Amino acid sequence: MLRSLFFISILTLTITSASASHRVLLHGNGRLAVVETDGTLSWEMPWGAIHDIHVLNNGNYLVLEGSAGVAEVNPAKKEVVWRYDARSKEKDSPRIEVHACQLLDNGNVMLAVSGTAKIIEINREGTVVSEVPLTVDHPDAHSDTRLVRRIANGNYLVAHEADGKVREYEPSSGSVVWEYAVPMFGKEAKSGHGPEGFGNRLFSALRLPNGNTLVGSGNGHSILEVTHDKKVVWELHQDDLPGIRLAWITTIEVLANGNYVFGNCHAGEGQPLLIEINPKSKQVVWTLDRHQDFGNNVSNSVLLDAGTTIR
Repeated sequence: MLRSLFFISILTLTITSASASHRVLLHGNGRLAVVETDGTLSWEMPWGAIHDIHVLNNGNYLVLEGSAGVAEVNPAKKEVVWRYDARSKEKDSPRIEVHACQLLDNGNVMLAVSGTAKIIEINREGTVVSEVPLTVDHPDAHSDTRLVRRIANGNYLVAHEADGKVREYEPSSGSVVWEYAVPMFGKEAKSGHGPEGFGNRLFSALRLPNGNTLVGSGNGHSILEVTHDKKVVWELHQDDLPGIRLAWITTIEVLANGNYVFGNCHAGEGQPLLIEINPKSKQVVWTLDRHQDFGNNVSNSVLLDAGTTIR
């Protein structure tokens, strides 16, 4: 059975350039797993669907757990060594969900709490040490936020899915210091999670070293680089890559070599889950197609060997 699984794994791995293959930690079909460069699965453990995942300096994984929790997993022992459930502090509040987490330089953990619309910072004892209220136009416990990151200037960069906006917050005051509305490009919104739907329900936003912001537009099927003045200076759209159709764009990683690796969630069978491109040429360098193993809902991943500089 194990030999058959490895054989299927190798067959379902699509690599445009063998020299560019990557080790990947991802989730799908109820498990966390590590996919090696040859397509084999070297590690896995049962886990529910998540929207954020990190590899810590100690080798452990920081992942979301359930609808409102975060956990640190020791992969060698396949056990949770620390966890926190945001509902423990919000017992009298309406439904809440957590879709983003991050280990901060001071050792505390950031959580973006949807439903109560705030960013909280907790210590390892589970004490909330700071809160930043969020601005939301369309409050929804499932989609107030997607990915949130503390950026180099100390502010928080927040992808507000339901609002279709990126907002940058100054944490001490909670004020919005920059905002960008993801454009619809003259199209009408269409329901659906796959490539047939359309909207501006973004998933991710990264601040680049040049000061621009890279946006993973979710069901906008695109990646946009925008300036502080909100001008689009680089873009990749649904049918720009030969033989590939983009669906729900999720996680983006900027590699040390300048390439982008991004998630192509809900794209359907025959389409890659992950894609690496050279942004200058828009040439595909590598793809990962593991639909048979991980299904159609792989929304978050992290490369284990590629020298990621921003994610």
